[in-house]
Amino acid sequence: MHGYEMIREIGERSGGAWKPSPGSVYPTLQLLEDEGLITSTSEGGKKLFSLTESGRAAADEGPEAPWEEAGRGVDWEALNEIRQAGFGLMEAFGQVWKTGSKEQREKALSVINEARKKLYLILADED
Repeated sequence: MHGYEMIREIGERSGGAWKPSPGSVYPTLQLLEDEGLITSTSEGGKKLFSLTESGRAAADEGPEAPWEEAGRGVDWEALNEIRQAGFGLMEAFGQVWKTGSKEQREKALSVINEARKKLYLILADED
């Protein structure tokens, strides 16, 4: 696979709980290649990575796949509700920002900033 395919695959295997960034994946791939655990070949302008024999042995000896741990214990229904609420909030904010007057945009920004503060206060009350 190439790096982007790996990022997508990890996201799918973790059920969306973990999607590593290119800034963490590509340096890790370079490190693994430097250590002889993977090899790369260029194909169609993309760098494809494969495990070496020592890489496969290290993977077999290693801990459980991190994407399995990332998704363990996640309340997927609650996570989906949170995502929907966040997306809905940003969609409404975007609509005000695009079509609202200067005063309406300022009010919307104030609402977003106030909501952020209130969310942090929720955490503060739980301590």
